[in-house]
Amino acid sequence: MKAIYQNAYNNSLSYDDYLKLIDEKIAQKLSTGHEQSELLTDFTKLNRARMKRLDKTQQILPELEAAVKQINQKQVWLVLTESWCGDAAQHLPVFNKLRAMNPLIDLRLVLRDDNDELMQKYLTNGGRSIPKLIVVSENMDTEIFNWGPRPALAQVEVKRLLDQESGFNDTVKEGIQLWYNNDKGISTQKELMELL
Repeated sequence: MKAIYQNAYNNSLSYDDYLKLIDEKIAQKLSTGHEQSELLTDFTKLNRARMKRLDKTQQILPELEAAVKQINQKQVWLVLTESWCGDAAQHLPVFNKLRAMNPLIDLRLVLRDDNDELMQKYLTNGGRSIPKLIVVSENMDTEIFNWGPRPALAQVEVKRLLDQESGFNDTVKEGIQLWYNNDKGISTQKELMELL
């Protein structure tokens, strides 16, 4: 696994560089990822606006901040993501705020479609669901924990909406966004606190 982690790290972006890449893709009317469509470009624009808002407004629970500040050995936080992913747009600002609280956290964003070897090791129920946070030791020989693609409570809501609507549609998208708006990142933070 060390070689897979290292390859992903070598092919990764900082948070700021990821945001710059998204802005470039939007200017080109594109998204990240191998598949391109107007819909994915629209999702990318919407997600960039969400991330901009969350970068300013996201609050971190004091107990999670305390746990993050207690990390005393360097960790690499690899996050499988793509610009069109609505779940990623909700979580990346949280991960970045946590990174800013402890210089021992090295947050690196890894594009899913360009890093299939890593993605194949972290499938969710056989699917390539993102975001996926993979925390490894500094020398990348040990996984500390992994998390994702969304909090357990969000997953329950997604399943309920999908069952209610008999598949993915605008009502499901709106329902997921409403859940995230009401949750304000608390469920994700509580799950990360348990893992830390």
